[in-house]
Amino acid sequence: MAPNELREIIRHGLLSFPVTPFDDQDRFNAKPFQDHLEWLASYPVAGLIVAGGTGEMFSLTPGEVVDVVRAARAVSGDAPVIAGCGYGTRIACDMARDIEAAGGDGILLLPHYLTEAPADGVADRIRAVCNATNMGVIVYNRGQARVSADQLASLTDECPNLIGFKDGTGDIDTVRRVTVTLGDRLSYIGGMPTHELFAQAYKGAGMPTYSSAVFNFVPETALKFHAAFMAGDNATCEAMLRDFYYPFARIRDRKTGYAVSAVKAGVRLLGFDAGPVRAPLTDLTEEEMAMMQTLIDSAR
Repeated sequence: MAPNELREIIRHGLLSFPVTPFDDQDRFNAKPFQDHLEWLASYPVAGLIVAGGTGEMFSLTPGEVVDVVRAARAVSGDAPVIAGCGYGTRIACDMARDIEAAGGDGILLLPHYLTEAPADGVADRIRAVCNATNMGVIVYNRGQARVSADQLASLTDECPNLIGFKDGTGDIDTVRRVTVTLGDRLSYIGGMPTHELFAQAYKGAGMPTYSSAVFNFVPETALKFHAAFMAGDNATCEAMLRDFYYPFARIRDRKTGYAVSAVKAGVRLLGFDAGPVRAPLTDLTEEEMAMMQTLIDSAR
């Protein structure tokens, strides 16, 4: 898929990140992953980004990420396959090439992790990854990999396949500078944890859509909120925030890392064999699983 085509597909629709199932030997479990993808595909979203943050990319080997892409490609039909990509520059470039060879259509470039880096070094990494692939590249502005509007403007001039900017920093000033400076050149995606809690504020900063982790286990709820958000129906959004999203956030906030663990728990509660999360994350307790079940039941 041409990068510009992918950019338009993701410009306004809802995006989400499937979880990555593991078996009892802690190996990637392709069959339940594909079953879950096929179930999610029955709902109208702009795209699913496999092996992303919710898909525990930070706990996958580069080879496992490629295996996830191949498994997704086998059941995705004509839908775009976008994958998480990250780590150090050389590893990220190799991953991008391998994802493309496995049938990927685009990547979400996650932070390099651990070490802080100067702004020009972050830009150098983005440039190198864009030059390593023909796929569309979405930059995830988060953690140790933050970019400015001026940096992005220079990078978009140099890298035609840089098509998107996803923000998970909460820095509305930078988000607004980016959207004003670059206009339609990029697609913009809100990427805060449980972004529905922030979506209305980000919309005012020029981000017309976002990624939804809860789409993994309550897709109807996620789509209802997104439709109300797009229509400017603040009353419906606020009712859903009160009745579902803030109760979910209370479970999520009980322990660090539960932004991923609680989503995977929700997928398991639907009957998919998603397996546990990998260390350093931990799974929900039995009490918390019961809380998740009550929340899911309330959303139906």
